[in-house]
Amino acid sequence: MTRMLIIGPPGSGKGTQAERISERLGVVAISTGDIFRAQVKGGTPLGLEARKYMDAGDFVPDSVTNEMVRSRLSEDDVENGFLLDGYPRTAGQVDYLDEVLAQGGQQLDVVLQLTADDDELVTRLLGRAKDTGRSDDNEAVIRHRLDLYHEQTEAVVAKYAERGTLTRVDGIGGIDEVTDRVLVAIDTAPVAGGR
Repeated sequence: MTRMLIIGPPGSGKGTQAERISERLGVVAISTGDIFRAQVKGGTPLGLEARKYMDAGDFVPDSVTNEMVRSRLSEDDVENGFLLDGYPRTAGQVDYLDEVLAQGGQQLDVVLQLTADDDELVTRLLGRAKDTGRSDDNEAVIRHRLDLYHEQTEAVVAKYAERGTLTRVDGIGGIDEVTDRVLVAIDTAPVAGGR
């Protein structure tokens, strides 16, 4: 079983890489964005709670996000492993995820961080906004999102780096090229329990 986490700034390609790695390794990719949308669409109590924050443009609090992720990780399709995308984003979420996994006698096997220069990411995201017609993706908004990412995830990256389980992967290049780097990183990544 493989339990993985992929983190990276907006535009780093983590969603694309999560899908590709999921297919290659036969593990389920779990995106917190997808979880939020499914819970909101289903009208669940957690979805209704999350929607209040999302509609106001606020971050969904850890208590709601944590419960959604815990619920998702209890589903049968994660038996053979999973790849989390977009969670954890805070130090508190790291601790909560540790607790949830420990309850099942598990831990993360691999923590990947896709890295990229902010200027490159701005260029990518502006191109994506043009292609998709997203008017909210202008340079100021993109740079603000990148600043928030750096603020939020600094503690997460530090925790996993301190544990020796973080592997950084260059996210710049063609999609296939980055996928190849990610697969090599997974094969050679240190794990908390050793290999």
